[in-house]
Amino acid sequence: MRTGADWPHRYALWLEETGLGPLHHGRWLLTSRSTFAPGIWDCDLVQDWPDATLELLCGGGWHGVLPLRPLPAPDVPRVKAYRKHAREGTLAPVLLWWVSFLDGWLLLDGHDRAAAALAEGMQPACVELVRVPDDADWRATAEKITEAHEERVARLAERPAGPHTARERQVLDRGYADVISTLAYDANATPVFERPRD
Repeated sequence: MRTGADWPHRYALWLEETGLGPLHHGRWLLTSRSTFAPGIWDCDLVQDWPDATLELLCGGGWHGVLPLRPLPAPDVPRVKAYRKHAREGTLAPVLLWWVSFLDGWLLLDGHDRAAAALAEGMQPACVELVRVPDDADWRATAEKITEAHEERVARLAERPAGPHTARERQVLDRGYADVISTLAYDANATPVFERPRD
């Protein structure tokens, strides 16, 4: 089921073809995601659907998964078939959309596959859809970060050299490189639009 498929590419095509999907103007990133903080797929998975309460006011965020419909029971025939794929490692990934104002993910596709993986005691394989900054925005931020980095390096160069000066420069450069390398791919705020009227 999963063998040989480029799931981010396949999901990208499906999202482009639908007229009612989450994609709108801007840059989007679709990537495979395999690691999550503990609790995302158990205690922070919304299972009391649709009567759940999201605890968004705790200061640290919610970071859970909200299915668009209830997950099916583990003994539903389709889920049973998917459970076999989960055990064999051939289960296709689910599609999650990071929604910034929820501070969590919406499960867009793969409800039955998610139920199958969870019934087998494993976390579902995922493809994550994230809104990322537009080119002009992240480049402007990169310029500011570069200016600040150059100022720090200049201040370091003005000081008398000590036994740790070279190491301090390495730390500054490594921190700068780490920030710049991910800047274009950091999650951006999810825009909210008024629903079109029919």
